Amino acid sequence: MQTWQRVNGAVLNVREQSAGGDGSAALVFLHYFGGSSLAWQPVAAILQSHHRCVMPDLRGFGDSAVPTTPMTLDQVATDIIELLHTMGIGRHVLVGHSMGAKIALAVAARKPAGLRALVLLAPSPPSPEPMADSARAQLLQRHTDPAAAEQATRLLVGARVSREVFDQIVHDRVRCSAAAWRWWLASASREDIGSRVMSVDLPTLVLSGALDDVIPGALVESEVSRRLLHATTLHLPGCGHLLPLEAPDVVARHIRDWSAAAAATG
Repeated sequence: MQTWQRVNGAVLNVREQSAGGDGSAALVFLHYFGGSSLAWQPVAAILQSHHRCVMPDLRGFGDSAVPTTPMTLDQVATDIIELLHTMGIGRHVLVGHSMGAKIALAVAARKPAGLRALVLLAPSPPSPEPMADSARAQLLQRHTDPAAAEQATRLLVGARVSREVFDQIVHDRVRCSAAAWRWWLASASREDIGSRVMSVDLPTLVLSGALDDVIPGALVESEVSRRLLHATTLHLPGCGHLLPLEAPDVVARHIRDWSAAAAATG
């Protein structure tokens, strides 16, 4: 199911998959930079029999409306908090990937009602994300270039996804709005919310791809896991940065097991 939700002055496209569920906590999925809710569909297809799976296109990404005012990380976090209320989502687990993981941490630091646990995949750190200025400049200049998108995708996933998934990754990247693209690279990825996330006391599963060159496991350990009170970190062999698309079965299993454990303990 696909709906449009008006929250916090934005219009967000939201995909939802559910086969009725069994009373388990809802799963709210936040996608990676340059991606969309489509990145979560293979994972949600596995989990929908037990969980309500809610997958928004974040402000300026995917099919959501193009921002008309400057974006901030707090604003995007507020989008998610208001979306939870608008869609009547009670008990839930936030699942964030890369950029979406940093947004999930910003949301969790504000302690929204019903949030029971976090799952962070290849998380962008709450501290400024290390990236050479030259690399940032190149990304800012070439985000709508299909050739550049294909080259970047090849470096990200190699031969670990099908051609259909590869094309989806490229398509999502080039259709991202200029405002959202610039917001993340020039501002949000550099913002330091480290002091805020140290107050997050939820059970948190952190998944890192052993082949991830974008946010390597050592960075995940030092800049994400060590800042959290209750983090468990797993490194997935044979996987790079785009975990939900490279290994949806493995990711879904970890999310299911973590959500069940969180429910059992609290």
